[in-house]
Amino acid sequence: MLDHLIKGATVVDGSGGPGYVADVGVRDGRIAVIAEPGTVVEPAASVEDASGRILAPGFVDPHTHYDAQLFWDPYATPSLNHGVTTVAGGNCGFTLAPLHPDRPEDADYTRRMMSKVEGMSLVALEEGAPWTWNSFGQYLDALDGRIAVNAGFMVGHCALRRYVMGEDAVGGQPTPEQMEQMLALLHDAMEAGAWGFSTTQSSTHSDGDGQPVASRHALPEELLALSRAVGEHEGTQIEAIVAGCLDQFSDDEIDLFVNMSAEAGRPLNWNVLTIDAAVPERVPRQLIASERARKAGGRVVALTMPILTPMNMSLGTFCALNLIPGWGEILALPIDERIAKLREPDVRAEMLRRADSKEAGVFRRLANFGRYVIGDTYSEANEGLSGRVVKDIAAERGQEPFECLIEICANDRMKTVLWPMPTDNDPDSWALRAEAWAHEDVLLGGSDAGAHLDRMCGAPYTTRFLGDCLRGRKLVGIEEAVKMLTDDPARLFGLHERGRIEEGWHADLVLFDPERIDAGKATLVHDLPGDSPRLDSKAIGINAVWVNGVEVIREDVVSGSVPGKVLRSGTDTRTVSTK
Repeated sequence: MLDHLIKGATVVDGSGGPGYVADVGVRDGRIAVIAEPGTVVEPAASVEDASGRILAPGFVDPHTHYDAQLFWDPYATPSLNHGVTTVAGGNCGFTLAPLHPDRPEDADYTRRMMSKVEGMSLVALEEGAPWTWNSFGQYLDALDGRIAVNAGFMVGHCALRRYVMGEDAVGGQPTPEQMEQMLALLHDAMEAGAWGFSTTQSSTHSDGDGQPVASRHALPEELLALSRAVGEHEGTQIEAIVAGCLDQFSDDEIDLFVNMSAEAGRPLNWNVLTIDAAVPERVPRQLIASERARKAGGRVVALTMPILTPMNMSLGTFCALNLIPGWGEILALPIDERIAKLREPDVRAEMLRRADSKEAGVFRRLANFGRYVIGDTYSEANEGLSGRVVKDIAAERGQEPFECLIEICANDRMKTVLWPMPTDNDPDSWALRAEAWAHEDVLLGGSDAGAHLDRMCGAPYTTRFLGDCLRGRKLVGIEEAVKMLTDDPARLFGLHERGRIEEGWHADLVLFDPERIDAGKATLVHDLPGDSPRLDSKAIGINAVWVNGVEVIREDVVSGSVPGKVLRSGTDTRTVSTK
């Protein structure tokens, strides 16, 4: 008997081929039958009519930070709501394991680092996760059997360094003996199922003490040794971040990526390729790494988002504005000192100069303060300003836009929520995106779901992209769009029998209404442990989601089932060799 029969759906199977109408039956977590409508004779425990709906494979998000959230939210919301059935975590060199058994203070350091660098609620990290593991395998075991999505995890460089070197991980270099210990720890993690190795060399990543995170102190020799270790295990990958990911790579960064991938014989993916017609030289420069890697026997894959992710800013809490060169020191001052400093014309002029300089890289996009929209306000002086554009308010007051914005924020003691309007929402930028998506080494993704929870909400990129393909710009046909969200990332990670609708494959499925599929507006909710806030977005037009054949979402409501699986390298992934 079938567990479930979906009748008359338009199957868009992830292969990129034309959609077709069929009945699809599920049994024991697998796709048991795909047949002409009305021809399935095997009885089913439940049946639904899916006429006029599209049935697609579950979406695969290649870059998330659900490492902690899955403990208090096994549904990985809102990703699961938006059809994501498999998530890749442990990115950017940041993982919750391994933790040294003789140094319980390392867990506190890790929590504070994750709170700072990935914008996670410290209270949620403290109260929502058990922190009962030491090894990476124990961390994976703690998740197994209690999650609703499939999840695979890289092991983070920062955790490896901290485990072996202790406090010397920040600022120090490993001795030969410590390097061997680090390699052994990485091998242990991959033998337990880690998908591979992740690291960051990005200048934007600092720990809870304000110091560059541990992996930023690693020399190329260390990174290459760890990369070679990845190549000794089945079904593994590398994920890496460098400063140039935000704008344009240096020659040394290109060399590093090429050598890491080639020496491992494994794909390396990086995050995130920002596409903007105002900077036409960026994409060609970034893809040089991919071209050179293929010639050297490696593969370097750029992740890029197919939507413009809404982000809120604030002068009161850590956000992207803090990463503009020269801004971090000012925005880290105590509130009264910060307000006084920001009110100095010379200080504002210098901040604007730095924000619009080449060294600001991709953060130059944030420097047009006249285009900011005022979000939530908290004072009587700012009553009526929510939803208004700063340049209009500034014109009424006879102020320069940045000065006007500072005064509004000062009235709220820096708590004002700010929404920057994107500068790259023009036809030329979208045409460049469509061109980049067709490149063999460009992959959709980079949601950062599970991180920066009160500042951005990238998880709904799947539904918003499909809605745009069906009813908006229509830059990509629906069959190709589904393939880009399913089979393409599944093949990069070497996932066994996931990413397509084929008989015998795992029944990770999404049923949606092509006339409605979209994502709702990002809204702030307080549903994290400790009543901490996060941005959420409702899924529109998703009728149901199945993970391993079990229904987990119906009309944007979770079912309560947890059929997800911790996907382990070598068992659930095959080697995607670059040789």
